[in-house]
Amino acid sequence: MRALPIQPASASTADAVEAGGPGGGQQRSAPVVVPLRHWGRWIAAALVLVVAGALVSAFATNPDIDWSAVPRYLFSGSILRGLWHTLLLALLAQGVGIALGVLLAAMRLSENPVTRSVSWLYIWLFRGTPLLVQLIFWFNLGLVFHTISLSVPFTGLTLFSESTNTLITPFAAALLGLALNEGAYMAEIVRGGLLGVERGQTEAAYALGMTPGLTLRRIVLPQAIRIIIPPTGNEFINMLKTTSLASVIAYDDLLNGAKNIYNQNLQTFELLIVASIWYLVATSILTIGQFYLERHYARGSSAALAPSLVEVWKRSLTLRRMVKA
Repeated sequence: MRALPIQPASASTADAVEAGGPGGGQQRSAPVVVPLRHWGRWIAAALVLVVAGALVSAFATNPDIDWSAVPRYLFSGSILRGLWHTLLLALLAQGVGIALGVLLAAMRLSENPVTRSVSWLYIWLFRGTPLLVQLIFWFNLGLVFHTISLSVPFTGLTLFSESTNTLITPFAAALLGLALNEGAYMAEIVRGGLLGVERGQTEAAYALGMTPGLTLRRIVLPQAIRIIIPPTGNEFINMLKTTSLASVIAYDDLLNGAKNIYNQNLQTFELLIVASIWYLVATSILTIGQFYLERHYARGSSAALAPSLVEVWKRSLTLRRMVKA
């Protein structure tokens, strides 16, 4: 708390003096501290509340918004089915992206110039083109490759052959686009985590006779995971929201489920609110999970752990009991 300069004591305070030591000195009472008034903060807070209240009032009192439609469609079959498809796609795409990112990061840090160049080219390509373009590209792959086949080289023996349009369904196209794009971003996240591990750890493992692969699995990755977890959690939350782009290629996700309903009843705004509510619920759950996962892997480090919600509630209850006592 900041304070203004010490002000002179009042007349009544000045009179209340005591005799000091043998020299007859006088001892003054404690100075008066006047707290500084932060008027700017109060004015800014009032302006923010006024603007927020005006926005809430504008939406709540708008006669063109049927708020009763929001709870009516919140648990409809089309919405819940789209929510399940969204969660499934996000989970699979993020899992494939993480595995691909670890592989690409290892290739990028390899001393082999070929694998290092291939990894760099992959990251450059998928990070440099829009994700929406990639989704449309995979969905229309059948225009240039009519069949997808697997054959034994130099023998002419075909093990598998199928029409591309049959294999590349909207789900397969969405999974390919999201997972391959996520792999490029995860490669840089994993590479940053690996570079964050002290070089001496790797040299000590090599001195003990461990192979590079074993050193990566047993020494480097367990230490790098502490650095990798926070950005990976953010990527997963972003992945969940990015799945809405799959509705462009007719994948039956949450947004597409809402679109199917408002195309029939023309309640576009209301159905978009329904979809937004479910996105907020899902991302909030993932945020809580990320918080506790970071706390788990941060144990034993020098960084201070942020208190959990349970700990905050316990402290609040303890303070209230102390005040009452």
